[in-house]
Amino acid sequence: MPCLKEQVLDLLKKGYPEFVSGEVICRALGVSRTAVWKHIQALRSAGYDIEAVPHAGYRLISVPDRLYPGEITRGLNTSFIGQQVYYYDRLESTNRTARELAGRGVAGGSLVVAEEQAGGRGRMGRSWFSPYGCGLWFSVILYPEVNPLHAPPLTMLAAVAAARALRRTAGVKAGIKWPNDLLVNDKKICGILTELSAEMERVNYLIMGMGLNVNIAAHQFPPEIRETATSVLRETGRRSSRVALLQDLLAELEYWYLRWQREGFAPVLDCWKELSVTLGRPVRVFTMKESWEGWAEDVDTDGSLLLRLPGGEYKKVVSGEVSLRPG
Repeated sequence: MPCLKEQVLDLLKKGYPEFVSGEVICRALGVSRTAVWKHIQALRSAGYDIEAVPHAGYRLISVPDRLYPGEITRGLNTSFIGQQVYYYDRLESTNRTARELAGRGVAGGSLVVAEEQAGGRGRMGRSWFSPYGCGLWFSVILYPEVNPLHAPPLTMLAAVAAARALRRTAGVKAGIKWPNDLLVNDKKICGILTELSAEMERVNYLIMGMGLNVNIAAHQFPPEIRETATSVLRETGRRSSRVALLQDLLAELEYWYLRWQREGFAPVLDCWKELSVTLGRPVRVFTMKESWEGWAEDVDTDGSLLLRLPGGEYKKVVSGEVSLRPG
């Protein structure tokens, strides 16, 4: 059940844009006027702009651009993903905190979200720029009942969910670079890092972490990534609601996750191919030890990239980093 502060906020939102009298709030919640005032002050401290007028009551003027649990879950169209929110103002890494929570057995679908990350990480150990209040830095905890060998393609499932949400809610035509980077106009807008804890035939937990650049202006990016990174703001010229985008993304994630459990990876892969900006292009693929150049021909049923080398032979790449080459 929501705490009293959240219940006061709900009443103000239901009454918006009109005033809600203190007496109505007191009766609805069974509390004193002093308690109501205390919660109004707490909401103001959290960034909510609330007008108070004698004999009229309280009126909500504006909601802060914060990823508060109540804002995320209110109107969230999911059955389990994102219904339990662990919110932090600042974290070293949402994935790290999610691993700790998963080890304690928190509910499947639990969401760890932070306004800022001090040590956000992407694939291959790279750092991820995560400034305060400008993006979506979050991790989802899942407990898929599958053989660990079948879990890696979930990173591609996450990319499908994020790309679809960006296109629909933010109006940004994001495409997927194999396996799970999201690009807009060949610039990176979202990175995904999945981490797995498993035994021989059993997944203990899977952490699906995302860093999505939303309201970061071009000049805010560090010089070393300014020409290769982008954001919703940079692409559209307008600020977007981070809460609305996150809600849509979580709904997409649940839809594809449940569909994957029912039907397997094939439907996810079909959608991934439709959103791909890798297939049918010359690419360079590199790992920690070696690299290849060739033509991105297709993606196998397990998510591996099928690379046609210059001599005509094929190379199946299970993991690695792709660099798109001029066509």
